[in-house]
Amino acid sequence: MSRSISLNARAALDASGSQEVEVILFQITHPETSQIIRLSTDPTERISYSPLSYGTRSTWLGADPEDDDEAFLFILMSALIPDDQDDAPPAARIVLEAVDNEIAAVLRSTTQRANVSMAMVLASSPDIIEDQWLNFKLVSVEGTADSITLNLTRDPLTAEPWPAGRMTRERFPGLHA
Repeated sequence: MSRSISLNARAALDASGSQEVEVILFQITHPETSQIIRLSTDPTERISYSPLSYGTRSTWLGADPEDDDEAFLFILMSALIPDDQDDAPPAARIVLEAVDNEIAAVLRSTTQRANVSMAMVLASSPDIIEDQWLNFKLVSVEGTADSITLNLTRDPLTAEPWPAGRMTRERFPGLHA
């Protein structure tokens, strides 16, 4: 199955050297809170002066780019975007750099799993989604002295029931007339 990408992204991929920057946006929600956490891998623009913060403004998943509270805030991180393997469910990994122990404690303190969605955009056109991965679950958090690794996954397509139902007389009486 092929996917469509914008002309800007296609030109950047075909160029021998490009000024385009690929940005990964993250939206994290949790059933126990109404707060939405929005993160970005790129300091695209200055969001505020006090406190000094950078990030990316995008309309992805209904965020208001004019509202500073709904901007995707830049944080030092690396991301392994989801892969499609035949024998495993889609999985991704986010490594947050230079975080303190209090953040790790918060990430480990809940009993329900957080929902994580990701999108890839270009810094020059953050409202055009080049690719997105929705509805991942945060399954584990591992920490070291200088980074925290968030492991994400979602149910494999093979876990969905197939066939959905048997075509019996009771369920589909019109077929057996």
